[in-house]
Order: sequence, then structure tokens, then C-alpha cells
Amino acid sequence: MKRFLVLLIIGGMGIFLMDYCGIRKSEPVTGKVFVPANDQIAHGEQLFMMHCQKCHPGGEGGVGIAINPVPVPQFVKRFQVRHGLGVMPSFKKDEISKSDLKDISKYMKAWNHYKKAK
Repeated sequence: MKRFLVLLIIGGMGIFLMDYCGIRKSEPVTGKVFVPANDQIAHGEQLFMMHCQKCHPGGEGGVGIAINPVPVPQFVKRFQVRHGLGVMPSFKKDEISKSDLKDISKYMKAWNHYKKAK
């Protein structure tokens, strides 16, 4: 079972990288400004800007791949942050704690809903 889960995660990441590597999938943000719905999402936004924004500006492709349009579950994205893959560095628990990582995930979900609603 554990082996199957590891193969499933690795396969998902492979599909993720092949389909979305460095391609911008959406238009620049215009109009209404994103306002975090709660403190957890606001904290996640701050952490995203500190750790992720430089490679994934606004969740789009930059130095890293586009992460917004990818229909991969958040736990897979958290796994990749924790373990790294390809050119993406890994972030250890003393750099981004488990609760901080969940806040980043909540921010990314809120950001995606905001962009889809526009």
C-alpha cells in the first residue's frame, strides 16, 4: 500500500511537470483586489510571498512551473514543498513549519477561487 502511494505521488508529479512546466496558463490579475478572508489565509499569503513568489509569481510560471492551474491535491503540493523536485529546493520543517505549510495551502486555494470568480 505504501509503495503504491509513493508511485502514485511520483506519477502525479511527473504529469504535473510535463503538462505545466513554465507555461503561463492565465491572464494577469486586474480589477478587484484579493482580500484574505481570515488571518490564516493572510498568514499564508505572507509566507507565499516570502518563500514562493520569487519562482512562482502569483502562482504562475516563472523560474518554477505554474502551480495555480494544476488540478493536483494540496497534499501533493505540500509533499513537493517538503521534499523538493527537480530544480525546486526542499523546505525543511525549521524553514516552513507544518502549520505554515497548511496556511500556504489555504492561501493558494483562496487565491485560485478568487481568480476563477473574476
